Amino acid sequence: MSFLVLVLVLWVEKFSALRQRLQRDGLFLGELQRLERSGKAAPAWALTLLVLAPVVVLVLLLHVLEPVAYGLLALPLHLLVLIYSLGRGDVKASLGPFRDAWRRGDDQAALHAAERDLGLQAEDAGSLIKRVQGHLLWQAYQSFFAVVFWYFLLGPAAALAYRLLALCAGHSRQPGIQALAAQLRHAMDWLPVRVVAVSFALVGNFVAVTRVMLHALLDWHVSAGHLVAQVGRVADDIPEEEGHQQGLARLDTLWELLLRCAVLWYACFALWTVLA
Repeated sequence: MSFLVLVLVLWVEKFSALRQRLQRDGLFLGELQRLERSGKAAPAWALTLLVLAPVVVLVLLLHVLEPVAYGLLALPLHLLVLIYSLGRGDVKASLGPFRDAWRRGDDQAALHAAERDLGLQAEDAGSLIKRVQGHLLWQAYQSFFAVVFWYFLLGPAAALAYRLLALCAGHSRQPGIQALAAQLRHAMDWLPVRVVAVSFALVGNFVAVTRVMLHALLDWHVSAGHLVAQVGRVADDIPEEEGHQQGLARLDTLWELLLRCAVLWYACFALWTVLA
């Protein structure tokens, strides 16, 4: 059933606006703010209420539904949870204003668009394009690959836990809650980001990626964002210095790299489903 749900997610993404209607975080963020305002909830207790409790409820609900009608009643729940757990927004669309400014050669407008739309800051145009390329790789990873990895490995509860931790880490105003959520998310990122790196090696520059991964494979402290950006650029043979328009064109080649990686994953999922 997992592979069927993954295929349905692609169909929903392409032909439906269900994702935009379903991904409403107001209730969750409101509860997060309420706990922070109370000042009485320790970070561990707050995350227990915000993350663990919904995950446990989901596990119990799936335990009840999956034996009924050969799991057909659980299928819509799997699909809805997975769609909710995907990243927020459209990664490619968010790059539009930056790409327009960069294509015109207006560095100041590009810096402003990157800060306004992507939350990125840089001292000069050369470092900005590298940060935007890394942003594209990170957003694709955390929006899709990490969620799909945990869904296929452990089911919808793990995918939901990943997204709820990401929301807590990104929106919490209490340092304790934010730090603990970020640590737990880092733990959940450790394995999938390395699987993605291996996938980049298989669909990109294998030798160059292997060279980088020899140093980072077992390094607990390297962040997922840094690793996926570094490995993605290496896999796409992006030099440290390149022309103005070549840097913009690299956004398209990086997107193609991500698409090849996604196709590889789905091929592996299909093969596993057939052989299992």
